[in-house]
Amino acid sequence: MAATPAAPPRKPKTLAFLCRRSPWGSGHAAEMLEAALIAGAFDQEVHLAFLDDGVFQLVAGQRPDLLGRRALDQGFGELADLDVEHVWVERESLAERGLEADRLLLRATVLDRRAMAELLARMDAVFSA
Repeated sequence: MAATPAAPPRKPKTLAFLCRRSPWGSGHAAEMLEAALIAGAFDQEVHLAFLDDGVFQLVAGQRPDLLGRRALDQGFGELADLDVEHVWVERESLAERGLEADRLLLRATVLDRRAMAELLARMDAVFSA
């Protein structure tokens, strides 16, 4: 009886998680970060992008405990452990909100809107909240 050949290893999916909302108005920010971390735990190629009011998630010195919420920076610390290496932030979103990339909690690659759209067009799936 001939042995069945092993299936070739599956290529990870490229998944983009778009963080578009303020960190404290709802649970969307924490849920999107959690989804990205779960995908990373399953060896998918995770891209985390911050746009619109989502750039506020990256501002240091916030006090989520005053609102009874968990600090997102704890989850950000787990990104490297799960090999989430692709972190993007939209240049225009930062500028419109008076923020500078070198003062953010995470080291992120800054892309303009056109480059961000081109990047997202190459993803296997895009999740947004």
